Order: sequence, then C-alpha cells, then structure tokens
Amino acid sequence: MLRVELRVAGLPMVVLGAGDVLMFGRAPQSNQPERDPGSMLQVTLLALPHSTAYTSRVLGELVVGEDTVRLLWHGSTEAQLASLFEAPGGARRVTLAQGMSALLDEGENTVTVLRGRQGLLPGQFDDLMLELTVTTTETPPSYLAPEDSGQDLTVPAPQLTHGSKEWFVALALAEPWLVGDDSYPRPPSNREIYERILDWHGYAWNLDRPQRVDDAIRAISRIAFGPRDDPFSGVSGRRISNVRFSVGRRAAEVRLVTAEELAEVYARARRPD
Repeated sequence: MLRVELRVAGLPMVVLGAGDVLMFGRAPQSNQPERDPGSMLQVTLLALPHSTAYTSRVLGELVVGEDTVRLLWHGSTEAQLASLFEAPGGARRVTLAQGMSALLDEGENTVTVLRGRQGLLPGQFDDLMLELTVTTTETPPSYLAPEDSGQDLTVPAPQLTHGSKEWFVALALAEPWLVGDDSYPRPPSNREIYERILDWHGYAWNLDRPQRVDDAIRAISRIAFGPRDDPFSGVSGRRISNVRFSVGRRAAEVRLVTAEELAEVYARARRPD
C-alpha cells in the first residue's frame, strides 16, 4: 500500500493512502474541478496558508492509487516538480503547467510554486514549497480535512506591461531559455539587447545607453524575484555569481515573458511595411 506524506510550512503533516484524493491551492473549496458523481475516492481539500492572491484557488490534485501516485495540475500558476529516487541519474525536474499530469516517484518529491507564498510585508513573496514523500507501507493512513479559508477570487500575478520597454528587455534577456537553447554560453549583452529590440520593434527607447538597459533589468528582477529575494537588493542573502543569467532564467520560469510572445515579435518584425 502506498503512503504519501505532504509537508507545507504552516500546516501539520498530511498523510494520504490508496483511494485518497487531495485537492490543494489557495482556496480549493470555492473552485473544484468537475468529478464523476459515482467515484468512490475520498476527497480532501487543503488550503495552503499564506498563499499570494495570484496563486490559483485550485493548484493541483493528488490522486493516490494502489500502485501509483499521480499529480494533476489544474492551476494557471506554474510550478516545478523535482524528484529524488534510486535510479540511473537519480533525479528529475519538470515544469508543471495547466492540464499536465505527472507520476510521483517513490521517495522525495518537491513541488515549488513560483512566487506562491506571501512574504511578511506587503509586496513581498517567496516560492511556496510542498514536500511529498511517497513510501510503501502496511499501515492504513489518515488524512487532514482543513478548515474553510474563506478566500475568494484569484488576482493576476505581478507582470510586465506588454509592449513596454522592460517587457522587450525581458524578452531579449530570456530568449535563450524561451527557445530552449541550453548550449547558449551567456545571456545577451546590453548592446545585443538594444540591437534585438531595435530589430523587433523599430524603436528602442534610450536603450543604446547601457545604464538604461541595466535599469530595466533591475526592474525585471524585482518583479521576478520579489523585493526580499531580489539579487540586486543587497539584502536577499542569495549568492548569485551571474545575476543577469539568473534574472533571464527566472523571467522565463515565472512567465514574465513567454515563447509565444517571442515568436510573435519575430513574426511582426518580418512583416513588410
């Protein structure tokens, strides 16, 4: 029999066994997916404490079977799934997007909801960590039914204004990650960012001045990481050897810019006047 232990900061440990379903998110009681009325599965709702207002009301659904544990991702808020297991390589890391599902490996699994946990001060946020441990046991598990949090609608996550100077800089900076070019040796330089934006947009504001590109990257970093973890703040405690590399990757991870938007600006640049 499979046993799943879920640990989230601010909550007691939740234990699930075969036949259990856990719906979790900011306010899962207010927005549950449709379910077969004849289903015999035991459904538990778990409201994640201190979730940011733009974390989806229903993030995911954990279904524990006799032999498998499946994670179904319902939220528009993306997350990263990391697993450690005894196999060649011993680890995996995938990005969870709306509509995806994944089988959890026996052992340690971590789901990181990007920018999902409210910080101590307004405007501050952290990544929300869910630790899932899958084991085989003969002991019937128990599970926790959480209280109704009373929270309501999901609000949009902090984003860049589409078509703004910072949005174009983020597109250029994150391009290696948006196109999946893992072999790219470095993020684009200030001059390369300026030239790409000029080619895409035909107008590049004042980005011919390197300081203005740096200012835009700082603004992008604050939105992507949050005020407390912003590597430019000097008080985050994060040791990042290549800040520009980290900002570009983070902008792609939290979808400040997307591969679809990058394709759109390239297509527009190729259109004849």
